[in-house]
Amino acid sequence: MTTRVACLGDSLTRAQLSVDYLDLLERRRPPGDVRLARFGANGDFAYHLSQRLDAVVADPPDVITVLIGTNDARASLAGYPVERAMKRRQLPGRPSAGWFQQCLGAVVERLRTETDATIGLLSLPVLGQQPDEAAAQASQAYSRMIAEAATTHKATYLPLHERQIEELRRADPPPVPYREPTPAAGLGVLVRHAVLRRSLDTISQRRGLVLTTDHIHQNSRGAALVAEVIDTCLLTRST
Repeated sequence: MTTRVACLGDSLTRAQLSVDYLDLLERRRPPGDVRLARFGANGDFAYHLSQRLDAVVADPPDVITVLIGTNDARASLAGYPVERAMKRRQLPGRPSAGWFQQCLGAVVERLRTETDATIGLLSLPVLGQQPDEAAAQASQAYSRMIAEAATTHKATYLPLHERQIEELRRADPPPVPYREPTPAAGLGVLVRHAVLRRSLDTISQRRGLVLTTDHIHQNSRGAALVAEVIDTCLLTRST
């Protein structure tokens, strides 16, 4: 029997600038075991996801994964262009931890109310690659909020952040400081990948990054951990 899985999220799920964890997840399962549907949108905050659930609940899957909050966490960092993001992404309010929790809660409650799906909330990939740096601390803080939401709304918590921290500590990477990617930098990655045919892993390696291409978007190693956590902590227990 094929399990229908809907994967909700932002650019990490859209997979234009990240290695596609949906593809890696499908490869981990026997042929025909899962049918994956992608609901990822570049630049989404938790607010945006809460506004675009109609397509998910209209044809409810068996399992739903939610990977959202990276942009909310980035917005908490000094130097993040909050005003520009609010205008560009048409946010009705200033991003905050409280608003993130409210929007994420609304997402899970609607999915629980209008579907019978098993719901898994992933903690965030690590921002940057230095666990003691402000960026990584922000992704950890928002991951704790996700864990609280999973408990409150009776969803399954998928410990991606914790798994990536383990991987970083094991790799002992070079201390590359976190830099907030600009739109131009993102376009540069897209051009090098799509036009010049450079792999995302090559881009990542040249920058000395272990799990990401730009401190945010996932290379093969980072995306493999997303797939691993979904598979072992949710699908294996649901099928």
